[in-house]
Amino acid sequence: MSDPVAPDLRDLLALHLTPGIGPTRIAALLEHFGSAERVRQARPDELIAVPGIGGHLAHELPRALREIDVEKELALVEKAGACLWPIGSPQYPSLLAAIPSAPRMLYARGTVTPADGRAVALVGSRRCTPYGKRMAERLAAGLARAGVTVVSGLARGIDGIAHRAALQAGGRTLAVLAGGLSRLYPPEHKGLAEEVVAAGALLTESSMNQEPLAGLFPARNRIISGLCKAVVIVEAPEKSGALITAEHAAEQGRNVLAVPGPADAESSAGCHRLVRDGAVLCRGVEDVLEELDGVSALVAQEEAVQKAAAGPPPGLDEAQRRVWDFLAGGPRSVDEMAQRLALGVAQLTTPLMMLEMKKVVRRLPGSRYERC
Repeated sequence: MSDPVAPDLRDLLALHLTPGIGPTRIAALLEHFGSAERVRQARPDELIAVPGIGGHLAHELPRALREIDVEKELALVEKAGACLWPIGSPQYPSLLAAIPSAPRMLYARGTVTPADGRAVALVGSRRCTPYGKRMAERLAAGLARAGVTVVSGLARGIDGIAHRAALQAGGRTLAVLAGGLSRLYPPEHKGLAEEVVAAGALLTESSMNQEPLAGLFPARNRIISGLCKAVVIVEAPEKSGALITAEHAAEQGRNVLAVPGPADAESSAGCHRLVRDGAVLCRGVEDVLEELDGVSALVAQEEAVQKAAAGPPPGLDEAQRRVWDFLAGGPRSVDEMAQRLALGVAQLTTPLMMLEMKKVVRRLPGSRYERC
């Protein structure tokens, strides 16, 4: 922030800091007037014509905009070593920009790179069990090693565990805060936050000195899911705030996965409800990667038809040919092949190995195989 701040950014920041108008109203104001500068110049009789701006707000808004201390906020941004990323700027994450009610302004410490477009959120209970901790560590570390950015909320429990495991695996991680960058919460995660800055970014839509009030967390959760292609609920009881993240993800068209727990565990009741309602069962990192990178069923079917039409490769013995023919229908697990081909799993080892060596079959996550 040492460079001069452009006037249009100052005007947008003034709107962002004004109480009573959120992203939806700011978007309506900008669409109506064309610029934040024109909004700041508008009279009450002009403002009342904007959808969502009632009579009371139309009269209060000019006064509120005059009282906003933009220079004080910019000084706090500078002191924290932070940046302001308005929507539409090169730094603003493109996935987030596409969601309904995207923040018009992000406060950031750290960096967001194009590689962070391949991101997965790991969220869950603050009071996690040893099982939840173990699953969060495995998932975060495995995703980080696969080059996936891990996103969470820096909270106690699952969030903090996910950030730490991703960092320890040498990966990137983004933390989305409910409060401002000058009001880090929880305070015991100050050191973790600095590690996140070095290997990713801290992000928030809240002003620098905003306290992390309880009502801000649900809105924060829409940013967590908006940054990602998939959201994994690692462990959550029925009333966990992590389930709000899952709701946002579903509304945004993101994949939602849930880690199962013991059938009678209250700590996993929310996850079980998600699975019952259609979330993808997540048993490990392979399931997440399959959702993240898997091709559509139509594409897979078309590829299978094309491969079947090409005929078998030369030099296959009877066992290899049987496996090859069976894989014409698309990826299959070893157990499914054994059952359908009436072979023992041990009997499949040699033909599968030979087909892999001939580069006509490849292994997929979860002990599944498909034609090359």
